[in-house]
Amino acid sequence: MDSGKYEEARVMFLRTAELYHKSQNYFDSTTMLYKAGECDFALKNYEKAAESFMKSADLSFLKGFDRFGVSALDYAKDCYNALGNKEKVQELEKKIKEVKAKLESAF
Repeated sequence: MDSGKYEEARVMFLRTAELYHKSQNYFDSTTMLYKAGECDFALKNYEKAAESFMKSADLSFLKGFDRFGVSALDYAKDCYNALGNKEKVQELEKKIKEVKAKLESAF
């Protein structure tokens, strides 16, 4: 990815995410999904990027990695913004606000 080979990196990140998930290493699985999303975002494949970021966020919230999930939702929001999907952007803004409020009340 760092050398600009985004398509190759994306494929490897998605495969690695599957392997981590199968071995129940959920945090690294969420990270690999996030990295795949970054690759697609760089390639301007915003729909695929949003899909990876949403999968990362969903798994993050399921496993209690809420701060990481917020970051993935924020990036997904950027994807939907680039696609001009204002409804989805508003939906994600609401979700991000809710999770941040929950996190702040925990401290």
